[in-house]
Parts: sequence; C-alpha cells; structure tokens
Amino acid sequence: MNIQLMTDGGADIPIELTKKTNITIVPLYLRFDTQEYQTGKDLDAQTFHDKVKEFKQVPKSSAPSPNDFYETFKKADADKPILMISLSKALSSTYENALIAQKQILNEEPSREIAIINAKTASCGMGLLIHETQKKLNENYDFKSLVSHLEEKVEDMSTLFLLKSLDNLILGGRLDRVKGAIAKTLNIKLLLKASDEGAVEVSEKIRGNKRSLKRFIDQIEEYVTNVEDKTIVMTHTNAPEYGQTVLNKILERYPFKEAYLTETGPLISTYAGDEGLVISFFNT
Repeated sequence: MNIQLMTDGGADIPIELTKKTNITIVPLYLRFDTQEYQTGKDLDAQTFHDKVKEFKQVPKSSAPSPNDFYETFKKADADKPILMISLSKALSSTYENALIAQKQILNEEPSREIAIINAKTASCGMGLLIHETQKKLNENYDFKSLVSHLEEKVEDMSTLFLLKSLDNLILGGRLDRVKGAIAKTLNIKLLLKASDEGAVEVSEKIRGNKRSLKRFIDQIEEYVTNVEDKTIVMTHTNAPEYGQTVLNKILERYPFKEAYLTETGPLISTYAGDEGLVISFFNT
C-alpha cells in the first residue's frame, strides 16, 4: 500500500531505515538564548554538541505548531493516506498539535485519511515503530489494519535509558545543582524507562559505570521473551564506539534477529548527555 509516512524531530531513525522509507520529518524547535533552530534542518547532532559547549547551556525545546503540521499535511499527495508517528503525548505537545492540524485538514477535505499515533516513547522507540511500519507495508497491510497494529505495538514496547552523564540535566535545570553535584561525586548513574503513559521515569540509581552498564543489560530479560524473532534499536549520544561496544555486548547475550544503531538527535541529546544510551524493543 502506498502511504505517506511522517514523524517528528523526537524520532531517531537509523540511516538503514531512512533509506527504506519515504518519510517526512516535522522538526521541533530548540532555542539557545535568542537563537532558534529546527532539529534536522539547521541543527544536526554535531552542531548541537558544539552549541552546548559554546553557550554552556542546553536549549529549551518547543513542539511544532499546529500550522507546521497543517502545512506539512497539505503538501502531501492528497491521494495517499498519511500516517504520523508522534513523540509521546506525555513528553510534548507535539501529538496534540498534530491532532489540531489533522482536524483542520479533514474539515476542509473530509475524504482524506490521516492517522496520528501517540508513540508513548521517543528516540529509537519511534525508530522501532517506523521499522515495524515498513515491515507491515511490505506485508501489504491496508491502512486501517496498519494503524490498529501500530497502536497495539505501542503498548507492547519497552524503551530503556542509561545516563552516564548528568551534566545536561543539571544545565537544563531538570536536576537540582546541589543534588546533581552530590550524584556526580558519588558517581551515580541513572537508569530510566518509558512509563505506560509514555513519560520518562527513573527506574534505578546505581553507582559506577560498570555496575550501571551491567544492570542496563541485565534488565532486558525482565521485559522481553524470545528475542530471536525481534528487533532492537539503540541510540547513543555522541559516543559511536561506546554505543557499538554496548550493542555488541547485548547481542552476545540476547540474539536479536535484527539490530540497529544510530546517534540521538538534538532533542534527545538535550536530556541524555554525552554517552547516554537508549534501547527499544517489543516485549512479546
């Protein structure tokens, strides 16, 4: 089936998947002081890291406006159904703004088909859903069946995070500087996960790089069964060699059928900090 697949700047998509899909990405906005950038357009990952060093701060983020989505939807071929995979509603107003644009388009053109999926995740979790979309398109799913399937897979996915550095959380004011300084002194690392509602919550606090990484890998078996027929997607923040090393360790223990690795984009890097890791996979 021929559809127009869309997502937003909260998604981190491995290049191998991007090449397989004709995907449109609606950027989010990041602001350093008075300078505003659009993710993926005038702010790539390397430029982001350079700006953080230059300004000694992380940017403030904002969602695409309803008009951003409206203009993007209008540009799409009206004969193609639109499938938009959105950053978690619990993390951003991106999803709600996409719904506003959807309603406006359908008021003007009632015959069009537009579906907005609340991914309840971010980063590689959205990449995993895009992988699943392409897989089902290759199996000739019709639009209604595809949307229903993806809504089910959203509820069957785990997204896990390991933050090696707390610097960005402190710079961005998301972690109190005193508490952050204490955590850094004690070499505390944060393990986080996407909740059932799609928020990101701390699951464990562990001292030391080795112990936290071991736990990050150990916990996978608590979420997933029969990995031999599943896909894992991992993102790293500014640490390609470290990311590949960790992914290799995961695959030595859990023989996933497919594995993809890519870098976190500017939005996720804002929170994850250098050498942050994110993994996503379906549970059943």
